[in-house]
Amino acid sequence: MITIRHETPDDYTTVENIIRQSFYNVYMPGCYEHYLAHIIRQHEDFIHELDFVLEKDGKIIGQIMYTKAKLIDENKNEKVVLTFGPVCILPEYQKQGYGKRLIEYSMKEAYQLGYDTIVIMGHPRTYVRFGFQSCKDLHVSLENGKYPTALLVKTFVPHALDHHSWTFYESPAMAFDPQVAKDFDDSLEKIEKKHLASQDEFAIISRSFIE
Repeated sequence: MITIRHETPDDYTTVENIIRQSFYNVYMPGCYEHYLAHIIRQHEDFIHELDFVLEKDGKIIGQIMYTKAKLIDENKNEKVVLTFGPVCILPEYQKQGYGKRLIEYSMKEAYQLGYDTIVIMGHPRTYVRFGFQSCKDLHVSLENGKYPTALLVKTFVPHALDHHSWTFYESPAMAFDPQVAKDFDDSLEKIEKKHLASQDEFAIISRSFIE
């Protein structure tokens, strides 16, 4: 049986452990995503209505969290949008459709809450199947004017971003001190840090831009 429900405070430690297991050594030796989850729940941009866990037979195996972000157009008009992450499924349950189910469910809930745009940093290979497009196709850039390959945009409403050029600003909720995050990770059960090929792939995709 699969259940998707809101995360509760009783789930916090379990969820952070799941995030840690899912991300450890994937993008860097170790990971910080579990620390990010630990701190963003108390931020004003965190959206509790879009904080979900996925259970299989009563066991939490995945999670997704959303925060507010913003786009500002060429006329300095501000638009509130969403970003999600961390999002994960425990490694032993990956590639079985659970992540797809969780993401699609949460996006439907986001639309029901009145949001029309999601902006994320992610691998196009993973997210184009959910309707995400290149940021350049929708004229969404970073503050420096660049269009990262990994900056992806999904709109629920046709033409929601048309006729404007937008700059994306991530929520301050996503900012953290790497040393504090390291200390937090070091306080937990030790997992061996390794260098894996996935880290090199991430370094390439995260540092590439579209001209």
